[in-house]
Amino acid sequence: MKGVFYSGFGGSEVLQYGDLPEPKLSQNSVIVRMKAATINPADIALQAGFGESVMETWFPVVPGWDLAGIVERVGAGVVEFQPGDEVIAYTHQDILHNGTYAERVSVPVQRLWRKPKNVSWAEAAGLPLAGLTAYRTVIETLRVSEADTVLVLGASGGVGSLATQLAVLAGATVLGSASAQHHTYVRSLGAEPMLSSDVAELGRHTPTDVTAIVDCAGHGGLAKAMAAAPNARVCSIADSGPGISTVFARHDTEILARLVDLVEAGALRVTVAASFALADAALAQDVLKARTCGPGRIALVPDFT
Repeated sequence: MKGVFYSGFGGSEVLQYGDLPEPKLSQNSVIVRMKAATINPADIALQAGFGESVMETWFPVVPGWDLAGIVERVGAGVVEFQPGDEVIAYTHQDILHNGTYAERVSVPVQRLWRKPKNVSWAEAAGLPLAGLTAYRTVIETLRVSEADTVLVLGASGGVGSLATQLAVLAGATVLGSASAQHHTYVRSLGAEPMLSSDVAELGRHTPTDVTAIVDCAGHGGLAKAMAAAPNARVCSIADSGPGISTVFARHDTEILARLVDLVEAGALRVTVAASFALADAALAQDVLKARTCGPGRIALVPDFT
């Protein structure tokens, strides 16, 4: 089968596209034919060697943590799914080896859930990692409610756009920082848009104190926001430090099921900024790093039949 892999740490230049061994089917796994995967900042960080000291790496590494696809084969112990089912998955493992930038992927059955019926393959692939991260941040960690005024830094990004929508669904008043060209999009999510450079002057944008800050951007904006809202609860996916709860995605089938229900109900949407052929994964990573695309996720779609 075809896929993308790297045999040493580095930037997008280490990515290769070529033949890979077929994934192995175990008793409690499922072989999924990838219809779409997404590019995540975590892919790029791990590819550069971040986390090497805490995660075992077997080269060659196939990057990628989430996908949407069709079940092709099921293990002998699998009763939840059957060939032909349309599924999504968050496939992160402690060993960096078998990712989703490939034609077929072996996925533990407990990491699968049904694909939302009303969205494209690319949109569905953009839900697992970003959705689980946003949910952990907004609902589990900050416990946002209608009593809150929430500031989302990076509100037009993959995680940020979902965090914004979840905070709105929780009843909060939401401010979303983003570049000016993305303000219409942020407003469509139910938030009041603002420039990242304005976070030091929150009083210009809300008559009430900001009670919670969700940092999905990094790049130094969080310190300014914390200074402007010193009593706010703070959660970040991009920074750490005193007074900051740092959150990473963690698989939870129950939460993934809730997210799928919200998508199917039209209450939550995943935006795809751009799609690239699998063979162009290096270019897709460069576009993500350069932040030259529109709001939302960057997807990889198969360039094979």
